[in-house]
Amino acid sequence: MSNAIVYAKHKYAKSSVKKVNPVLALIRGKNVAEAKRVLMFNRTNASTLILKVLDSAVANARHNLDLSEKSLVVSESYVNEGPMRKTGRPQARGRFSPIFKRSCHIVVGLDERKSE
Repeated sequence: MSNAIVYAKHKYAKSSVKKVNPVLALIRGKNVAEAKRVLMFNRTNASTLILKVLDSAVANARHNLDLSEKSLVVSESYVNEGPMRKTGRPQARGRFSPIFKRSCHIVVGLDERKSE
C-alpha cells in the first residue's frame, strides 16, 4: 500500500485468487468510469465482488477526502489468499477426497489523476 490515496477492502470473499486476479488486471490503471464499465460487462462472479469494492473506494474518496469521481484512477488492485475451509466427501474403498473452499481478500486503491 504505497502510492494510492484511498483504499477499500473486501475480506473473506468467497472466491479463489485464481478467479479474481485476471479481472483485477483488467481495471488496473484505468479511470473509475471505464473500470466500472468493464466490470459491468464482465460476466464473472468476481466482477460483481470487485464492482462493490470499487464503489466502496469511490464512496470513501468522496466522503473522507472530498474528491470527485472524475479525477480518480485505479492505481492499485490486488488480491491475497484468505483462509481455506477444508471439507471432503467419502469415496470408494474407504478413501476420502478433500474439497478446499477457498476465500480471498480483494483490495482496490484509488489515486487522483496526474495533471499533464
